[in-house]
Amino acid sequence: MRLGRFRWWHIDEVLPIEADLFGAEQWSAAMFWNELANGHFYLVATDDDGAVLGYAGLAVSPPDEAWVQNVAVRRDAHRRGIGRLLLEALLAEAARRGARSTLLEVAADNAPAQRLYATYGFEPIGVRRGYYQPSNTDALVMQRNED
Repeated sequence: MRLGRFRWWHIDEVLPIEADLFGAEQWSAAMFWNELANGHFYLVATDDDGAVLGYAGLAVSPPDEAWVQNVAVRRDAHRRGIGRLLLEALLAEAARRGARSTLLEVAADNAPAQRLYATYGFEPIGVRRGYYQPSNTDALVMQRNED
């Protein structure tokens, strides 16, 4: 498994992963194109054959704030540490870009992801009611500050 930059040609391969993991709340191809066009930092995790196992994105807001846009791992590749590696790479990039605070939103009912984020120092700071549509699921906003 290796990490590399997420490029436009990965979009078609991540869309089925999005659909499987997020259903009606999946991102569209246009949303990924927009993220890349805006220069946000995206990575893919690939297997030895180059197939995408997972992906993650980071948006940096000057002067010193970063937002984890997504961390997603193909269902058949769960529990292999891929999400952890992607998150660590995003946090390293946030630090490299001078972010003093990194934030994210996670579904209020996604306890495994919340536990992962907590192990990296993310703490809940608020709730966005009905953030995820069309399910109307709340998002827990979590923040990690650099010391």
